[in-house]
Amino acid sequence: MKRLTAITIFIFLFFGVRFMLAEEGMYPLSELKKLNLTKIGFQIPESEIYNPNGVSLIDALVKVNGCTGSFVSPNGLILTNHHCAFAAIKEASSLEHNYLRDGFYAETQEEEYPAKNYTCRITESYEDVSDKVLSALEGIEDYSERTKALKKIMRKLADEASDEENSIVAEVSEMFKGKTYVLFRYKVIKDVRLVFAPPRAIGEYGGETDNWIWPRHSGDFAFMRAYVAQDGSSAEYSKDNIPYTPQKFLRINPHGVKENDFVFILGYPGRTYRNRPAAFLKFMQDYQLPFIQNLYSWMIEKFTELGKNNPELQLKFATIIKGLSNTEKNYRGKMIGLKRTHLLEKKYREEKEMQDFISKTDELKKYANLLNEINSVYDEINSGANLNFWFYGAFRFSPTLAASKFLLDYEHETKKPEDERKSAFSEKNIRKTLSRLNRTLALYNKSFEEDYLMFLFNLARKKNLPVLEKFSETDFEKFVKETISEAATGKKPLDLENIDDEIARLKENKKLFDFVNELYRLNEKIKNKSDELNGKLNGLYANYVDVKSIWKGKNFIPDANSTLRLTFGRIKGYSPADAVWYYPVTTLNGVIDKSVLGKDYVLPPRYEELFNSRDYGSFFDADLNSVPVNILYDTDTTGGNSGSPVMNAKGELIGLNFDRAFEATINDFAWNESYSRSIGVDIRYILWILEKYSHAENILAELQVKN
Repeated sequence: MKRLTAITIFIFLFFGVRFMLAEEGMYPLSELKKLNLTKIGFQIPESEIYNPNGVSLIDALVKVNGCTGSFVSPNGLILTNHHCAFAAIKEASSLEHNYLRDGFYAETQEEEYPAKNYTCRITESYEDVSDKVLSALEGIEDYSERTKALKKIMRKLADEASDEENSIVAEVSEMFKGKTYVLFRYKVIKDVRLVFAPPRAIGEYGGETDNWIWPRHSGDFAFMRAYVAQDGSSAEYSKDNIPYTPQKFLRINPHGVKENDFVFILGYPGRTYRNRPAAFLKFMQDYQLPFIQNLYSWMIEKFTELGKNNPELQLKFATIIKGLSNTEKNYRGKMIGLKRTHLLEKKYREEKEMQDFISKTDELKKYANLLNEINSVYDEINSGANLNFWFYGAFRFSPTLAASKFLLDYEHETKKPEDERKSAFSEKNIRKTLSRLNRTLALYNKSFEEDYLMFLFNLARKKNLPVLEKFSETDFEKFVKETISEAATGKKPLDLENIDDEIARLKENKKLFDFVNELYRLNEKIKNKSDELNGKLNGLYANYVDVKSIWKGKNFIPDANSTLRLTFGRIKGYSPADAVWYYPVTTLNGVIDKSVLGKDYVLPPRYEELFNSRDYGSFFDADLNSVPVNILYDTDTTGGNSGSPVMNAKGELIGLNFDRAFEATINDFAWNESYSRSIGVDIRYILWILEKYSHAENILAELQVKN
């Protein structure tokens, strides 16, 4: 694969590009100076949004596990989504004190509950390291080795830039595959505590029925707090820790917004794939989306069935059901959206035009086979896709298989030099890896695992996968009940101090060990093949973006990759279907109207009493004749933007992002002004719940809200 060397005026340089302004865009920090903020609608200068030499709005932004949050007080108070704090709320709950059902409110800091497994990350700085990364790959012809070398250099640069003593972690993020790499440094806060969460009936009003749907009426918000040691350093939970003092916190505008008002969002969007070729989109449409959607759908149904008449299991499975349901509905939306918009057909037409352009441009003719090469790689990927996803399901959700794989990985990887290990088994990551595994093991339920393994067996047969072939259905069912279900592996948390004993115990159970070891070896073979194919794609994608940039006469915004981005738009409705128009603001009236439907719309009794008393306080909107609840806007968001602050032109907090409209689930593949809409909680609803429903006087005082 040759890299472009001619027509350098067109070559993409991440830190020197001039974007063609469009409403589509999750802009990296480096590109803000190239935007005409005043013309767009901002009433603050770029230095107030991001200032590498001073304090700015981005200093108020935090990454809360997989979500975004923002500091909203000088005492480390963080505003994020209810669904982002869900695991912490569930962890604090018991049958006696069910905070998921009843809500959680710490009236004093002493009552704030440690949010186990939660951390906060604050972006400290970034640095373009593309030259360092690409130079480390020069001369490596073997594609599998190239992939390993890429992982190795990215990890090396990150380790060198990390400062454990000062709680600084670094990550190298791939902005364009095979082209641009940026090193980000993050301040990590390890002590995060739950402060406030509304009852689940408010925090996820509408449940899965309304998830990814507009009109929406959800109070999807929660407050957490960051704590540090008394000297200001990051520290694990201790009763002696004190609230963190952020460099910046967001000011709240309690007057909210109206239709067509300008808004912008800062946050950590997860993954988008807009700069990928048609072959990738076909892979998603034909393999990943349907496989995972079907897998998750089965699991949701099974977990729900097990907890139907068992409150203890309902609470135990609450977090995983919520996570699976969110992804399952998102994937369904993507599958519907891809067909409805004919996006794959459009991609193929676009690439045909690009191929014609290549053939007519002398300096590009050496790339005449570029698209064919990409398609050829995807033919190989597609041929093994279902088996790859099958192994993902087996080793991710079966506690016994997950624990067994960890033990085998641990034994193999810890014998290697540190820089040759899988990243998950490096010295700095091994405890995090074990912690994730133990969350899976905590879900162990004999009935679920037995049924799940039989589901996987039948799925393998249905898709003609070369796995478990030596078993008949009867034999495998017997093996599951007599060997897997009776094994100790997978039934209790693992501890690093006793890992060797656990490995020995697994090997002593010869039937189980032979079974999982065979699966493990086949899975490793598949992963090595994936490394080879990804190595090929790494260079092909780089050329693909270069050529497409020349053809289009413009450069592209890097796909989202969990790094800090800015997006902007307006409060705006849309038409999802013929003769239908959705207004961009919902109100308390809609909450009450839906409550007659029951099920996902059951409200706490006091909520209806409060509504009937018409006690709206200062949050009443005369134009709406009610209190605003949710807002709709045409910013460009994706997963990871959950909990992102929605701000007005002055940089004041007026809402909290939490979802997208169903039509916008394909935002990951393409953004469109007509249907790409994001959903947030209006700040006035948050304040109304705090003041009128929960009487959370201390939080309101800390927010320093001024009417």
